[in-house]
Amino acid sequence: MTFSRSSIKLLPSHIAFIMDGNRRWAKKKKVPVIEGHKMGSETIKKIVKKSLSLKIKYLTFFSFSTENWNRSKNEVFKLQNLLKFYLDSEIDNFIKNKINFSFIGDISRFEPSIRDKLIKLKDKTSLFNNLYFILALSYGSRTEIVEAINNIHKKKIKQITEKEITNHLMTKDIPDPDLVIRTSGEKRLSNFLLWQIAYSELYFTKTLWPEFTSSKYLLALKNYVKRKRRFGGD
Repeated sequence: MTFSRSSIKLLPSHIAFIMDGNRRWAKKKKVPVIEGHKMGSETIKKIVKKSLSLKIKYLTFFSFSTENWNRSKNEVFKLQNLLKFYLDSEIDNFIKNKINFSFIGDISRFEPSIRDKLIKLKDKTSLFNNLYFILALSYGSRTEIVEAINNIHKKKIKQITEKEITNHLMTKDIPDPDLVIRTSGEKRLSNFLLWQIAYSELYFTKTLWPEFTSSKYLLALKNYVKRKRRFGGD
């Protein structure tokens, strides 16, 4: 599937992903849950590769929510190990393709070695601008908004405006998503970028995240291109 020159211009600049279905995929395949998460990380690589070819500028992946800490200790432990492996294995790819890596969320709950890897990769790629790759880790949108308002209050700013709140969010330097894609058939936002996606287009697919191929990604983009964004207007 290809896009015409006119369609290319209509592609979203920022796409946010709610990557759902790793555990269901593992259950369907009768393999350990961590294998589903491993396959999910491979899907991320495919999405990044295709996005680079389409010159899409921003990708945000909802990798680990604040609620995910409530999962079994064993699963959380293995997820952290998988994150470490992903960060280590993708360093060369990020540098080669000049991908700017960053993260949002409260990383203080992760073990020190992970925090160190996240910060080092962010620093190493801070000058790149070919594609901006954002991982949402230990992230919850309600907490983000509350913290933004508390920080505004500490500064004794008298009038709280939408712009003021936006400027105090973790995403203050990142444009709002144009498109949100959620896999696995669920139709909810799960406390993800609630402020930022007020006018984003939403795309839901029954496909499980590990099975979300490049061709299915292109279908989502084709669907987006056909839409007419109104931003609350007629």
